This record gives sequence, C-alpha cells and structure tokens, in this order.
Amino acid sequence: MKKIMSIMLFAVMAILQATAQEGPTMGWSSWNTFDLNISESIIKGQAAYMVSKGLAAVGYDHINIDDGYFGGRDAETGQLKIHPTRFPNGLQPVVDYIHGKGLKAGIYSDGGYNTCGSYHGGDKTGEGVGLYEHDQQDCDMFFKDLGFDFIKVDFCGGDPVHNKDKLDLDEKARYTAIAKAIKNTGRTDVRMNICRWAYPGTWADDAGFSWRTTGDINPSWGSVKGILAENLYMSAYCSKGHYNDMDMLEVGVEKWGNKLTTEEAKTHFGMWCIMNSPLLIGCDINSLSTTNLNLLKNKDLIALNQDTLYQQAYLAAKVNDCYVMVKDIEKHYGNKRAFAIYNPNDAQKTVTLKFKDIDLADSVALHDCFTKKDIGKFFETYEVKIPAHGTKIYVAEADTRLERTRYEAETGYSKAYSEIEWNVCQYSEASYCSGGYKVGYIGGSNTNNYLEWRGVYSKEGGDYKLSIGYICGESRSINVYVNGKKVKNLSCNSGGWEKVGKKIVNITLEQGENTIRLVNTSGWMPDIDYIDVTPVVPTGIDELKASAAKEHNTYDLQGRKVNASKAHGIVISEKGKKIMK
Repeated sequence: MKKIMSIMLFAVMAILQATAQEGPTMGWSSWNTFDLNISESIIKGQAAYMVSKGLAAVGYDHINIDDGYFGGRDAETGQLKIHPTRFPNGLQPVVDYIHGKGLKAGIYSDGGYNTCGSYHGGDKTGEGVGLYEHDQQDCDMFFKDLGFDFIKVDFCGGDPVHNKDKLDLDEKARYTAIAKAIKNTGRTDVRMNICRWAYPGTWADDAGFSWRTTGDINPSWGSVKGILAENLYMSAYCSKGHYNDMDMLEVGVEKWGNKLTTEEAKTHFGMWCIMNSPLLIGCDINSLSTTNLNLLKNKDLIALNQDTLYQQAYLAAKVNDCYVMVKDIEKHYGNKRAFAIYNPNDAQKTVTLKFKDIDLADSVALHDCFTKKDIGKFFETYEVKIPAHGTKIYVAEADTRLERTRYEAETGYSKAYSEIEWNVCQYSEASYCSGGYKVGYIGGSNTNNYLEWRGVYSKEGGDYKLSIGYICGESRSINVYVNGKKVKNLSCNSGGWEKVGKKIVNITLEQGENTIRLVNTSGWMPDIDYIDVTPVVPTGIDELKASAAKEHNTYDLQGRKVNASKAHGIVISEKGKKIMK
C-alpha cells in the first residue's frame, strides 16, 4: 500500500510539474564529464550536489543518465539488461533517489541497434540495446516501470557511418515511432530530446520536446562559437514546448586540455539562456568554482531562458561585427525586451546600439543581467565595449514600443527547412548582407520550400510598403503573399550574386499579427537578405510636424501623434531624430 501511495503521489507531482513548467529543460547530464564511466554512486552524488549547491532551487530539476548503463539484452525475451557492475542494483534505486530529492530522472537510448558509446567507445555491452525493434518494450520499461521523465535518443545506430550493421534508417520515421511508443505508455509528461546532431526538419515539432541542431560540443571557444553561428538564425523554429538544443553546458568542464575562459563561459551560458536552449550542466557539479557556480545560478539569465513567452532571441542587427539579439519578455509587443550584444571576434569591439533597431524609443531603462544591476536610462543610443569572445545581456524597459520594421531573412521560417535534406531552404553567412546572413535555395518544385515571417505586427493595421532585399545574378521571380493572399509577382535581378537589390510592394496589413510569405513553386527564388515593413506615411505629415511645437504635440517615428504629457520633453525633428527640449 505504501508503494502504491508513493507511485500515485509521484504521478500527481509529475502532472503538476509538467503543467507548471514548459520552458527549456534544465538539469545535469552525465556524458560530458563521465562518458561511459558512470555508476549508481556517481548519479546519486550529482543529484545530491544539485540540491546542496542550490542549483535545484533556481530551476535545475533533471538528472539525466547518458550512455554507459547498458548490460545487453536477454536473448529470449529481448528485455533490456542493466550493467552489472556500474549499476549492480539496477536503475530503480537510482530513479527513486532522484525523485526523492524532488528532481526528475532522465535516461538515454538510440534510434538504431547500437549506441554511440558502444560503437565509438568500444563498449560491447551497448551493442543491440538501442530502441530499434524494441520501441514499446523499452518505453514501457523506462516510463511505466521505472518512472523516468526524460529521454535523449541518439542516432548512431541509424547512421551507417556510426554503426557496425551499416543501418541507414529514416530519421522522421524512427523518432515518430518512438514518440508514439512513449505516448502509448500513458505518460504525457515525458520529454524526448532528438539527438540527430543537426536540425532534422520541422516534423520534429510533432515528435520531440527539443532537438540537437549541431554536432557535439566541447569546452573550447571554437566549439561554442561554431554552435552559435549555426543557431543565430534558428529563432523561427522555437516555440512553447519545442526548443533548439545547442548541446550541453561546458561551464566548469575541462577536457583534452581545453576549458573556457571566464568571458567565454559567460557568453556560452548567457547566449544559451537568451536563445532558449536547454540548460544541461555537463561538469562534475561538486568541482564547480564559486565563479562558475554563481554564473549557472544567475536568476536574471535563467529568467530569460524560462520566460513564459517561450521565445528564442532573434537577430535584429549586426553592428561593428557584433550581433544584436532581441526578444520580448513577459508580454508580446510590450515595452519590456531582453537583448544581447555578442562579440565573436578576437578583439574588443565598441558597439553603439540604436534603440530603434530593437524597436524601442524615448527613455530606455537598462538592467545588466550579468551584474544584476540597473545601469540607468538612455535615449536613442547606448554605447558599450564588448570584450573579445564576450557578450553583454540586458533587460530594457522603454517608454515607447515601436513596430518592428526590419525582418532579417535569417528570422524567417520555411516548412521545408532541414540541415539533413539537400536542395531546400539554407541559411548561410554573407558579409554583404545587413544581418550577416542570407537565405537561399528557396522555391523549386517543393511547395513547402517558402520563406515566411509570422507575427508581422501592426498595431492598427493599414497600408504599408514592403521592401525586399534580395541577391540574384540572373532573372528569377518572387511571389509575394500576405495572410495567404497573393499580392504580387516580382521579376528580380540584382546584377550579381554578392549584390543586394531591392523591390518595393504596396501591401495591406490586418490589425495584430500578419504573415508575409515569399515563394516560387516553378523555379528557384533569389537569395533573400531582409524585408522591411513600413507604414505608408499619411499625406501632410510634414505639415503636422511643423505645427507640433504650436500644438505642444509630438509624433513618433512612424508618423503617429503622441500625447505631450507622455513625451517627456522630447520632440521629433524634421529628420525624425529625437531631441531633448
């Protein structure tokens, strides 16, 4: 009876926790430090340290067992065995211990026959233990019998380069089948991480809670910088319960003679937070220095990661070779936003941020998320020095929220996008483009191979000008759709494949959110740099501005009148610049 009551209590707690927290997964994983050399005592020890070091109190609630716990399969029943020396008492005591600490327990498997550790690490007990042909049997064991809450599913067994059987399995089919097997257990709170080492495709939304977007991380600046470069353009593929996983945290990890500097660790953790990646600590928690422990416990940064709008920061601008990333927090299209200025370069950079580039105006109060201090109010611009490999992250609260006008191509979405498939939408770096990236390979015969921007917001609706920045060294066409209706077919040729041209189209937006789609189903589209969406200025606005001083009114940058009592002594000049009275 006592055991039944315990199971019932755990089930209720699991449902409540799943309902209360749907942000990116936070916790610890065994792989980055311990590899295959794990044990019952190691896993229990990390769970204990998670609580005693105060990490559980700030949101880290998963203890994930990675590769290395396997002990083969029973030849007759196919039942999964547990490693006899690493986990002599099986996994149940470990799961119970983790749950007893108020934490969640995670496990690992593979989509094929063998695990990555069994093939690349030579661990023979990991051969034949993958989920392939045992989906339901293993899921029942993991989630019904043992009570695990999370699973990372690797794909070495499905990729012929990484398995002895040379199996070449279809990613979508395998992960979809595994997701179905998990659902069949009756558990609705289990999180699956798709570990395919590249963004697998938009189908992953229906299968996983998160998905790896790159190869494995290691504790070096080159690795962190490379992963960030592959994720700066992924914001459109993140939503509530669907997260781009930039791999485990290397803060505090030292391996192969590599480790991150203090600035690099801050960039690593801070960018993972604002970009809504899962936060899975990869080091031995007990070995964390005070500096690194305090970084991982930074509540201001964690709040950005777990914000209930569930947004990944998007690329808003590139200034002096630094990237400005921004997202709403707390309220959609409100006056409060979080932004990061990321310097991937090997030298310090001075960045002058124009607040209009992050859609804020008038007085802007800044809070530094690393120092956890308010640093003052600023007008129009903010200048800051960013150290080499460094990042500054702020919460900004402004008097005025502007409508977004610049939508970089790299913030757009394509149903066909995949880092595994060829001849579909591709995001790539381009120094001649405004945000440092472009999108190409759009169109062809694939109707899903479009580029669109969702959430194009208009406070009042009305007439706008759509400017499309494109790159094309030959004649190609773009079909423009707004909210599902075709507006225009454009013939484009910018005169070179590194030259940006521009086309302008008159469009009408509805009040609230709109969708703008560019597509060509009969051939390839030009590469896209950006779109600008600007309201058509009413006739006579110049006269209104000229008379503003007499009327004691002011006008915002989009030509709309602002009440003088809210203008805080600011007027708009003829060139649209704010001037203090």
